[in-house]
Amino acid sequence: MTAEFTDEQRLIRETASSFATARLRPFAAQWDENKHFPVDVIRSTAELGLAGLYVGEDVGGSGLSRLDAVIVFEQLSMGCVSTAAFLSIHNMCAGMIDRFGTEEMRREWLPRLTSMELMASYCLTEPGSGSDAAALRTQAVRHRGAKDEGDYVLNGSKAFISGAGASDLYVVMTRTGADGPNGVSAFLVLATDRGVSFGAAEKKMGWHSQPTRAVILEDVRIPASRRIGAEGDGFRFAMAGLDGGRLNIAACSLGGMQEALDRTLAYTRERRQFGQAIADFQTVQFRLADMETETQAARVMLYAAARALDAKAPDATRWCAMAKRFVTDTGFKVANDALQLHGGYGYLADYGIERIVRDLRVHQILEGTNEIMRVIISRDMLKQ
Repeated sequence: MTAEFTDEQRLIRETASSFATARLRPFAAQWDENKHFPVDVIRSTAELGLAGLYVGEDVGGSGLSRLDAVIVFEQLSMGCVSTAAFLSIHNMCAGMIDRFGTEEMRREWLPRLTSMELMASYCLTEPGSGSDAAALRTQAVRHRGAKDEGDYVLNGSKAFISGAGASDLYVVMTRTGADGPNGVSAFLVLATDRGVSFGAAEKKMGWHSQPTRAVILEDVRIPASRRIGAEGDGFRFAMAGLDGGRLNIAACSLGGMQEALDRTLAYTRERRQFGQAIADFQTVQFRLADMETETQAARVMLYAAARALDAKAPDATRWCAMAKRFVTDTGFKVANDALQLHGGYGYLADYGIERIVRDLRVHQILEGTNEIMRVIISRDMLKQ
């Protein structure tokens, strides 16, 4: 597949791979064990232009395509799936502001995001509205004070927010109108705004190198200038952002499964049983062949979906959903097969496979569960 890359894309791939090799892979196990959020390393990605991948160059972004971004996250996740996944969320937030914000908003916020002066998190999910995202209850109402009638007051809570408590800026979906998707608006909330607080760190199966907490909003007053677009457009913005987010999380699964496969190839050549390397057994060879085939099939589908989104194809949303469903399911399967081929050693933290399995499992849930991906795909297939 690399033969289809442009010279610029090959350079992007090499840059991301070098960063993963030097700054992520050597420390991923330690971050996982200690549940450490490597903020300094994440902020350093700005030096390589990785903090505003598809943000306009006029505000400090790299102006890359969705395929370029997929290449980046695939390589970064070979170093650390969890850390790469957080960076994809930051980029999704910056991309939403760039695409849907006013020119004033772009110039006020994006230089600070692309330089990583500010880290951003995405706030859609609520305790009572997971897959039914349009049922969210967090509210933003106009403040009626004599001096601040343009302000909004936000109340509610968001659940399962990656980076919560450590991020500086939050893209928050709130209800400003009637029930349903047309009553949702998007706002920028700072961690330092009065009334913002965070729940306790969630105890998770994986993604240990990034914190997950609730974001709690209690009478948080913000100016109308921090609303992205018009009232009622927030759900549309959120769904548009999720097309790219689904590609990114699929790319993180692709990188994770490739790393698991690479480690397994090396292990099966070295591990000896019954007087020979286990790679010499045909059953192992067949399993490796299936893992390679599945990994390459996932790569082909993901790249095709990214190209569809870049081309603004009418069926791009369907392709993004198909890629997210297929690549994340396949990624978990390949990583789990890698663990099986390692035998008992795969269950040990020292070999790095069990961490990849744990980190990839959540990709089948977030950015829309894979059951919801099937709903999106089938509805698009059946529409008149």
